[in-house]
Amino acid sequence: MKKCKYPLIFFIFIFLIFSACDRNRVFEDYVAISGSHWHQDSLVQFTVPVSDTLQQHNLYVNIRNKTNYSYSNLWLFIEIVQPDGKAVKDTFEVALADPSGKWFGNGFGGLKSLQKVFRRNVYFPVSGDYKINIQQGMRDENLEGISDIGFRVEKIQ
Repeated sequence: MKKCKYPLIFFIFIFLIFSACDRNRVFEDYVAISGSHWHQDSLVQFTVPVSDTLQQHNLYVNIRNKTNYSYSNLWLFIEIVQPDGKAVKDTFEVALADPSGKWFGNGFGGLKSLQKVFRRNVYFPVSGDYKINIQQGMRDENLEGISDIGFRVEKIQ
């Protein structure tokens, strides 16, 4: 078997290819739901640093659910708090499966990942740290089967 003469260059090249594909990403993070049991009073929180108040963005909610999740949808309460304390709260429904029960998300085995647009063409009027609070809005006090919740901010070219 031949040994690669320039392994560091190869890895740098691969890194650059993958990082170039996602140059519009401003922020993306996930929070694991402990034990995949999301209590209705539990908030998933993100802090999004914003410096450009003129750039428009798309906002996404990322969901990882187990295939034992009992519903085909997920209702969320999403609150965006500006650095000056002004807040906007909205209700957002995410369809996770079609009426026949086929999951929309990608993944193998018992875990599916799905990304949905929450808002398009959003601009942040004030620079600073924005707080994103996400709470499950289902009727179950302790919702089972949601593994992770993520939030993504992407600049529009």
